[in-house]
Amino acid sequence: MSASIQDYYAARAPEYDAVYLKPERQADLRAIEAWLPARFEQARLLEVACGTGYWTRFLAPVAESVLAIDAAPQTLRIAEARVADRKVRFQIGDAYALPASEPRCDAAFAGFWFSHVPKARTREFLAGLGAALEPGSTVVLLDNRFVAGSSSPVSERDADGDTYQTRSLDDGSVHRVLKNFPSPAELLSCVEGLGQGARYEQWPYYWALQYTTGGPADHASPGVAP
Repeated sequence: MSASIQDYYAARAPEYDAVYLKPERQADLRAIEAWLPARFEQARLLEVACGTGYWTRFLAPVAESVLAIDAAPQTLRIAEARVADRKVRFQIGDAYALPASEPRCDAAFAGFWFSHVPKARTREFLAGLGAALEPGSTVVLLDNRFVAGSSSPVSERDADGDTYQTRSLDDGSVHRVLKNFPSPAELLSCVEGLGQGARYEQWPYYWALQYTTGGPADHASPGVAP
């Protein structure tokens, strides 16, 4: 995680979960809360950028074990208080230098992290994620779609095509935050050669990409959730 993103989430920790209270997103969140855990039943799960543990609490009951990492101690403290499950181990970690576990995890989840990965580093992140997992592991990436009126406006686009938002926090600080909104085709392209069976799911405010590590990616048309 870049220093600017890490600083932003450290400062945002006390108000982080307010994003899950937006009224227009409640139906999507209930649908995802029901859909997501089934991907990880009895898995040795690596959760990347777990934040305050919002999603960890839905995954821990079905997984065999969870190694949940985040770069910000401030959000990890909230997560540890929220998820009191002996199967879950919280750890400070770097998404670009993922921790090794023994035995290796056989599934991974990254919620609302991929949009903060610069386009130039997407393959680096995904290759590193695959290397930290057993071959044939299930990976799910979950993130935001851009929806005008609900999403923060995009304030800037750089030469690499990365987009940024300007966000203000309750403490009065203002942050320039990298936030990309990849298309389904871009997401499927990202995992070419790194995974197979790639499937894109979509809700009005969110998207998910699920694939299996190892082997060529499946080039079939993306599936779209109703």
